[in-house]
Amino acid sequence: MSTLSIIAITGTPGVGKTTIVELFSDANFTILSVKDLAKQYDCEGDFDEVTQSIDIDIHRLAEKFEADSKGDTIVDGHLSHLLDVDAIIILRCKPSILQERLAKRGYTEQKITANVEWEMIAGTWSEIIEFELDQSILELDTTNCEPGEIFVAITQWINDGYSQDSTNPRIDWLAE
Repeated sequence: MSTLSIIAITGTPGVGKTTIVELFSDANFTILSVKDLAKQYDCEGDFDEVTQSIDIDIHRLAEKFEADSKGDTIVDGHLSHLLDVDAIIILRCKPSILQERLAKRGYTEQKITANVEWEMIAGTWSEIIEFELDQSILELDTTNCEPGEIFVAITQWINDGYSQDSTNPRIDWLAE
């Protein structure tokens, strides 16, 4: 890449974001996580019993966030697309497989259902549309792919200058 970039890797919990992001740490990218940024910029809220996680004031974080790295940066997190980034990668996973992955993590039934439903209705896309985000977007189905395959696809997309010439239709689990 000719200029330094900040790229969000987003998607429902369990789709493989962190696994893929780890591959970029070996490729000379600066890696940031929304969770760590929320802590750094004092944008954490209370512990939410329903989601079993710390709330993040993403709007406040988006106002405060400034990438100060000296290299290309990947921001990992299911809210990363709401930060000031140059491009967005949305990782997706077939809901039935996602349900299995989240169960293996020990998520509560309520949290599994909420995340599977979010994936099924393409919740990340609805936020992108709602907030009129206009960055280049790459959407990838991680269901049956090895992390290395996803890494290669993302690297190719980055090297192609975030080309939007892809002929792949958007993923629609409801149409299956």
